[in-house]
Amino acid sequence: MEKYEKIRVVGRGAYGIVYLCCRLNDKKLVIIKQIPVEQMTKDERQTALNEVKVLSMLNNPFIIKYYENFLEDKALMIVMEYAEGGTLFELLQSRNGQLLDEEVILHYFAQMLLSLQHVDSKQILHRDLKTQNILLDKKKQIVKIGDFGISKVLSSKSKAYTVVGTPCYLSPELCSGMPYNQKSDIWALGCVLYEMVTLKRAFEASNLHALIIKIVGGTFEPIADVYSEDLRMLILCMLHRDPNKRPHINQIISQPKIINHIMYLYTDWGKIPSIRIQRPLSNIQPTARCRQSTQGCNLSSRDNLSEKHQTLTSVFCWGNGISLPMKLPFPSSETQVIQVATGRTQKAAVTKNGRLFVWESVGIGTDNLLSNSLDPNVPTFVPRYLEGQAAVTIQHVACGDLFVACLTDRGILMTFGSGANGCLGHGNYNDITQAKIVEALLGYEVSHVSCGASHVLAVTNEHEVFAWGRGDNGRLGLASEESCASPCSVPVSENIQPCSVHCGMDSSIIITSDKQILGCGSNRYNKLGVDLTEHYIDEVLEFTPFLVPSLKEKEIKNVALGTSHTIVATECGECYTFGSNQFGQLGYESDPNVRGQPRCVEALKPFCVSLVDCGDTYSVAITKDNKVFTWGNSSRGRLGRAPEKVNIPQIVNFHNEDSFAVTSISCSYGRTLIATKSVGT
Repeated sequence: MEKYEKIRVVGRGAYGIVYLCCRLNDKKLVIIKQIPVEQMTKDERQTALNEVKVLSMLNNPFIIKYYENFLEDKALMIVMEYAEGGTLFELLQSRNGQLLDEEVILHYFAQMLLSLQHVDSKQILHRDLKTQNILLDKKKQIVKIGDFGISKVLSSKSKAYTVVGTPCYLSPELCSGMPYNQKSDIWALGCVLYEMVTLKRAFEASNLHALIIKIVGGTFEPIADVYSEDLRMLILCMLHRDPNKRPHINQIISQPKIINHIMYLYTDWGKIPSIRIQRPLSNIQPTARCRQSTQGCNLSSRDNLSEKHQTLTSVFCWGNGISLPMKLPFPSSETQVIQVATGRTQKAAVTKNGRLFVWESVGIGTDNLLSNSLDPNVPTFVPRYLEGQAAVTIQHVACGDLFVACLTDRGILMTFGSGANGCLGHGNYNDITQAKIVEALLGYEVSHVSCGASHVLAVTNEHEVFAWGRGDNGRLGLASEESCASPCSVPVSENIQPCSVHCGMDSSIIITSDKQILGCGSNRYNKLGVDLTEHYIDEVLEFTPFLVPSLKEKEIKNVALGTSHTIVATECGECYTFGSNQFGQLGYESDPNVRGQPRCVEALKPFCVSLVDCGDTYSVAITKDNKVFTWGNSSRGRLGRAPEKVNIPQIVNFHNEDSFAVTSISCSYGRTLIATKSVGT
């Protein structure tokens, strides 16, 4: 205890004393639970140690934080976060019968859901959820779930049997001596929600026998109709006597009544801790009003820099009829783009401050103040911010065929656009004009997403891969050719840790933590590198390691799939291509009709390649010294330069541009987008 100073006793429990203490090195107030383990039975000691085990597994802003534990004077000392605002029980008691506003209830409830979702993800049962164990911060705005003393860690799909918990919050299955699982915590949380709505417990009686009869019978007083029907129905579902008919935690979170509050917590209390945005930004127009609107959008202060201190960024586009690199306009002069993505029709960008915008074509020869081309035969592109995204921080975007997937800084995946083939991942085939959360992935922190023409792959920070959309050729890696409209878990070997995903037209690739690649889907022209010498493989239904010796020994940095060829950049700066060479897209002379093995692109050997991408029948490589090389099919401006020696990599010239560094590249079909930043500013 030499690191702490005791201030006062704040509680006494069955297993010990709780002190409010001051941590001497930083004067931070903490709670120390003192448990005299020497006088305890073996089971009681196990219970005390269980709390330490459970707390050390949890890390969530809405759960009391565990700092450390140590032994002193034959007692176990558990050091935890101090919540200054008291308990939810005390708050409800102080209301003196005055009901809480529904928005306040949902604000608290959303935090409880996120904490319980985290607990559930660790296969832990709290087993004693009640208003006395739900703590508040000093301003009574943040909820902290505490007291995990009788929590239980479950093995996968197992159930618990011991009857524990506070009687008023016991579930019917607990009262009946039946096995129970996470649905008992849902019941207890339903009791807490009922208590917040009515200011009294759902189940109370003068003795234990009468209480159990009430709980098993599921009888409680009706809820006042001052609250919405959705909220009342949610409570009824959570307090269903049959645990199988109670909703799962993710089903509750995805309720329209709840999801807005969840997003509020992930954004306004995440990277942008200021006033909540109530209205979306309108389309960007070249007026002063546009600039004022942008400045009033609660942007992070890191982007409110004077122009002379900013790193200047540009985005260039070519292909689809645009034969030379054309600079695209930005919503404002302060915009800084860090990543771009393109699909068949879409062009999207993510800004440094986490905004997502798209460029819309307004036709050929249109007289527009934002015209970015003097050629009347070249379309004009107008930037427009994503509607309804004012309080969400986007860190990555990917584009498919008429749909977009974007990833927030909190690992939440959102999609919008065409719902054909189930590519949006919402369990249906409906089109959506505004970004909507992929609810099936709410329990995961997505770290990377990639879109093919009609399928999507996502990987989580725990190396789990999910796929959805069109399943032809086995492109989803699900051991079948079935399509699916919701994310499905992709089977991979236990010793493999996927880190990034890369989708092509009808194939997919995973890069693992040890820099190896696995592929699935169509193996047309051996673009997955899985052909054996004895026979050709046309389709791969599950993710399979590349078998060719030339790549098995290499550490892969970047990879891209075209319609019938693949390009790879290694960590040592080499560039390999394989697949069809019908248009010279491999970058060297070969028989265009032979299924060749991966070969290093000789013309790029003097350079260190850092980024690669490819469209349908052409390839692009970026070197470490920021030279941009293209080769392959030169029709409709695909190469961004004159069509000389299309099968040999040639440099793209960016006329009248200062030195720049390429930060992002995206190719799709016959179009290329490149984001750059000026060097030396």
